[in-house]
Amino acid sequence: MRFSSRRAFLMGRRSSKTPWEAFCKRMQRSVSGDFLDYGFYDGAGSARLTPGDAADMHRARALCAEHGIVLVLDGINQAASQSHQSVLWIELGRQLTQCQRLPGDDTKWFVQPGCTLGELEDAGLKQFGGLPGYLSVAAWLADRSLHAWAPGATHSSGVAHACVLLADGTQATLGPFGEHNRQPLASLALQKLVPALFQAAASTEGQTCRQAAAWPARYRLDALLPQPGQTVNLSHLLLGHGGDLGWLEWLVLDELALSLAGEADFNGFSLSRQSPDDIVWAQAIELDARVKELFDPQGLFPHPGQDL
Repeated sequence: MRFSSRRAFLMGRRSSKTPWEAFCKRMQRSVSGDFLDYGFYDGAGSARLTPGDAADMHRARALCAEHGIVLVLDGINQAASQSHQSVLWIELGRQLTQCQRLPGDDTKWFVQPGCTLGELEDAGLKQFGGLPGYLSVAAWLADRSLHAWAPGATHSSGVAHACVLLADGTQATLGPFGEHNRQPLASLALQKLVPALFQAAASTEGQTCRQAAAWPARYRLDALLPQPGQTVNLSHLLLGHGGDLGWLEWLVLDELALSLAGEADFNGFSLSRQSPDDIVWAQAIELDARVKELFDPQGLFPHPGQDL
């Protein structure tokens, strides 16, 4: 004890770790992938994780939630509003890139978030030929400009199922939902989330947005208000989600339902085309706020993640 006290006197006491340093140290010890700390400047920290496996994302989510760090998907145009917050950027490398047909089904593909659109095209999904081949599937799913389908036409995306890691740590598998398919409500979190989303879709704001010529909101709540003859599919709530609502773990694409990239209406959602005096625009903002609050009440994911 005397020696320890003498050493402390001669060398000085080591200052305690800052909250950001503590977060980075725990991340380095917890993940198998590459972690890089960019430092802490002007009141905010920044770091990057290239996950080595799916478990890395579960560890990162838990630590970000505990330390108040925003979890941000790299690869889409991010809003400048992230500059005042400590951020962990997720960069998908050559892990999590699996892409294969589902056994016993010639039209459906199991795809991990790190697979690129170029790899999907090479595998035989020629519908992705008109899009940047370097984009990851996670970035494609999150990019609003690539999912500007007509209201109620989210089935054109070809997304059949998706597994998403929610802000509270729930691993939710989303897919067709109706009288004969209740599997999406297997978790307590979804038993609360899904009915609330249906209530939002049935609200005045939801109905007004659904009747617009182009879907005016950020989040595709019209997935719950499909065109006649189409089925409600909860996975379509993630189309163009901007990285704001959850982390994609995998998805299933239906090759037959997947429309050509050029068939989307790229004159859809855009902040630059909205007018503050537009009633539909105002109701779309209200609707988006409700959806974001339902998915991510603690603000683990960016708000908003993509600014157009």
